[in-house]
Amino acid sequence: MSSSKDSIVHVDDVAVAPTISSDDKAYDPEGSSITDSEPDVNPLRRSFLKLYGCLFVAYLCSATNGFDANTFGGLSAIDTFVSYFGITPDNQGLVAALYVIGNVAGCLFAGPCADKYGRRFGMAFGSVVCIVGAVMQATAHNLSTLMGGRFILGLGAVLVQTAGPAYVVEMAYPKYRGVLTGAFQSCFFLGTIVSTWLEYGLNFIPGTPQWTWRLPLAIQALPSVLVLMFVWFIPETPRWYIGQGKVEKAKEILTEFHGDGDPNSPVVALELEEMLEVISKDGADKRWWDFRELFNSRSARYRTFLIACIAFFGTWDLPPTSYYFPLMAKTAGITSERTQLLLNALQTPIMMAAALTGLRWQDRLGRRKLLIASSTGMSLSVAVITACTAQQAGRPVVGGVGIAFVYVFLVVFAFAWTPAQSLYPTEVLAFNTRAKGLAFMNLLVNVASVFNTYVPPVAIARASWRFYIFYILWDALGALVIYLTFVETKGRNLEEIDHIFEAKNPKKASLEAVKQTKKQRRG
Repeated sequence: MSSSKDSIVHVDDVAVAPTISSDDKAYDPEGSSITDSEPDVNPLRRSFLKLYGCLFVAYLCSATNGFDANTFGGLSAIDTFVSYFGITPDNQGLVAALYVIGNVAGCLFAGPCADKYGRRFGMAFGSVVCIVGAVMQATAHNLSTLMGGRFILGLGAVLVQTAGPAYVVEMAYPKYRGVLTGAFQSCFFLGTIVSTWLEYGLNFIPGTPQWTWRLPLAIQALPSVLVLMFVWFIPETPRWYIGQGKVEKAKEILTEFHGDGDPNSPVVALELEEMLEVISKDGADKRWWDFRELFNSRSARYRTFLIACIAFFGTWDLPPTSYYFPLMAKTAGITSERTQLLLNALQTPIMMAAALTGLRWQDRLGRRKLLIASSTGMSLSVAVITACTAQQAGRPVVGGVGIAFVYVFLVVFAFAWTPAQSLYPTEVLAFNTRAKGLAFMNLLVNVASVFNTYVPPVAIARASWRFYIFYILWDALGALVIYLTFVETKGRNLEEIDHIFEAKNPKKASLEAVKQTKKQRRG
């Protein structure tokens, strides 16, 4: 049995195991990662099927967020909904942003909740709060109640958005971590597909009675109800058990889901050994108030910088099409309400297909290359959208090209950024700061989203296409920052990634280790 300690390279005086990625196994059976212990593992074996079921419960937490994103965007194109609550261009941004403001408020205790009581409890408690918010929205008879429901829904959503990805990355089998963790954010589209097509179908009902827009608001509770039904039947993560000093319980979970029931599995032994080396039983995760470990060392600040980049570059990429696609279509000269709803509905299955296609490439090409290429493509796509929007007056074909490039943008974004938004932060954060780090990232995402939700309707109304220039420059800056600073995490288990951040230049260390891995493979 080979250990990750058998083959070490030194970068900036830090020992790094040059792990062979899962795609290299066929060429280098003598590689040194945990996954080498089972190079021919069957991804459809019985224990893995049980694992996938557990992970899917956590994936529903992402669907919770997806339901809101496109539900409100579609409803804003329905005249009876807008007139019933008195929604105008002046208050539309605030009504939409209250969900985000609820997210910001929930960030204060989302991390401590998942740390102290476990990832499962965070998902369950957040789901209860989401159900309360959805009921308030669906039964609202005035704008104040609708706004209150959106705030509470946002409060619960950040709880599940913090606990869910932490659960997935800590439960995922090492060899398939990239695919399994990236799939979390991809399931965002399960919610958006249901909500957008439901709204589109209900729009064919004559007169658009109240229930045709109250039903989509009520359906937002569906993923939370499903999480509450099944979360009690899935195990807590082994890393959380080790953090609580329950080593035997952690081994039991690893044996059942990673070792295929074999307590002597080499994978279980290596995982357990590395977890015990890295996870502290008295770390900051035991102190609900202690966020200092996100900033109190050079490596911690580097990690926090990376998750801040994911938050801002992944949010300020374009005005949120899920909320404002109908408005963007109207700006491009498409005035039919039904056509706007159809265009809004089409974006979700297209993005989900792109995200699922991109999952495998996260491990083949690596996180850095995909994100750089994606951000560059996004900048170019927004440039075309801007040019077409500026010239579309009286030219319906030009307006159509602009809308087509919105879809090009969405595909380019979803292929790399959608999986990376859940995968990359959970990889670069250490266990003791993972839940709080994810909560902090959600805070940053929502601070950015307040701007990106509240400003676009006003800015587009006043500046039209000129407002998009900001996104052209921002996406280009994102590609540059990723190239200069992002660490490559492809092919390493979570504990090995921790060593990368002890180097003076973590990005350089990660790329040097990749080179060393390739040299070993050729040798």
